[in-house]
Amino acid sequence: MGRQEASEPASHESRSGNVVRFGRFALALMVFLCGVTLLLGFANKDRCTGPQFDQWGRSEPNFTQRARDDACYSDIQYLWMGRDIDRHVFPYIHGGINAKGELTGGTVEYPVLTGVVIWLGALFADTDAGFLLGSAILMAPFGLVTAWMLGKLSRWRALLWSIGPPLVLYAFHNWDLPVVLCAVAAVYVMHRGWGKAGANRPLMERATFAAILLGLGFTFKLYPAIFVLPLMLYVLTGGRSGQELPPDRQYNVKGMFKIAGVALLTAVLVNLPFALAGFEGWRASFTFQGLRQADITTNSFWFWGFRPESDPKNVEFQDMVTLWSPILVLASFALALYLGWRRYKREGTYPWIAVSAAMLCGFLLLHKVHSPQYTLWLVPMFVLLRVHLGWAIAYYIADFAMGVGIFKWYHAIDVNKATTIYDGFTAQAVMIGVWGRAALLVGLFIAFLNARSTVDDPVPDDFLPGVPKPATLS
Repeated sequence: MGRQEASEPASHESRSGNVVRFGRFALALMVFLCGVTLLLGFANKDRCTGPQFDQWGRSEPNFTQRARDDACYSDIQYLWMGRDIDRHVFPYIHGGINAKGELTGGTVEYPVLTGVVIWLGALFADTDAGFLLGSAILMAPFGLVTAWMLGKLSRWRALLWSIGPPLVLYAFHNWDLPVVLCAVAAVYVMHRGWGKAGANRPLMERATFAAILLGLGFTFKLYPAIFVLPLMLYVLTGGRSGQELPPDRQYNVKGMFKIAGVALLTAVLVNLPFALAGFEGWRASFTFQGLRQADITTNSFWFWGFRPESDPKNVEFQDMVTLWSPILVLASFALALYLGWRRYKREGTYPWIAVSAAMLCGFLLLHKVHSPQYTLWLVPMFVLLRVHLGWAIAYYIADFAMGVGIFKWYHAIDVNKATTIYDGFTAQAVMIGVWGRAALLVGLFIAFLNARSTVDDPVPDDFLPGVPKPATLS
């Protein structure tokens, strides 16, 4: 039976010999439900705005205490002040970083396209509430298109994105919806193509477009860059069952390096104007991230697993984390790539989506920073890979404990109440979140590597009427 690798007017799913239709109405419903969830996500964060504002446009009264106690904090609202966002300064051009590690002159701690999104979201705002609203209006379409693509790729499983709790908690917590779309779109063009021909387009044509999208993703947030490596190996091995290798070639080495070059060139071309216009401000965003410590704000196991040695004042420990965190992250990448290669040798197709998901787990587990909204990066992998739904449910529970508990716990610290796990549930919820996510990421690393992709379902008889079936079908 051939495997599905193209876009069709109405998707199908085969289970026990029955074909379940997933047509335009179902796809529209998926996007509509995502829209409702995004509205709930905005309402959740908007609870922190107003009702009064000071002369700088900061919500009053008691913005910080309310954001923590009511668990409605967002980086968007918080960063209205302190990065010259409220002054509508275009990012990076006149910025820098001072001796204290503080960003100045409009520089933000994110890659350049996220900086542009931040600037655009604030363009017509004069309060943090206006900034939150403008940012939500700007980013919501990215979330909706992601829902559409996941529906086209994986049908009803896309509900894990469209109505998932992480979208309520984090859609407008930070600026992550654009980068998630880039990652999902790379999978989409690889397995569904575009235009009338869809996946009938040659492998290199689809892979080149996917590499461009991953390079763009790097300029929003860095993580899509890691998916370039498994994509390179997918091209090296000729795609599905090796059926798109060059004639008389066992491997497509030239194609593999072309994909790497395209992704790198995309990232360079987007960054170059900013680096030329304001090198110090552009470089400062990377310097800031490199200086971050494993502390109470990073939520990683490096801080919680090595207490009390992990105190930010312990320079020796922080230097150790700065060294070993990237080493272990890279080691997890190498392990995932190797295990993916072993699976390729058994099955004949390099599982690039599964390997990408496992590499993401390694990054989330071992990087010194694990911000709550990173969960949005992982959710599409629950959709694109056929792992048991129990994994997603368990992760959502642990994530909810962290996403709500951490801010309630910060508030408890502020008012000198319930600061340890013996004093109340807020600190206990944080521990559930930290160690629950860590354990699940270890398990998911293995589960993802063994999972079948949901985009590889059998092709129905009415597959793209009038268009020849793709050569990549086995």
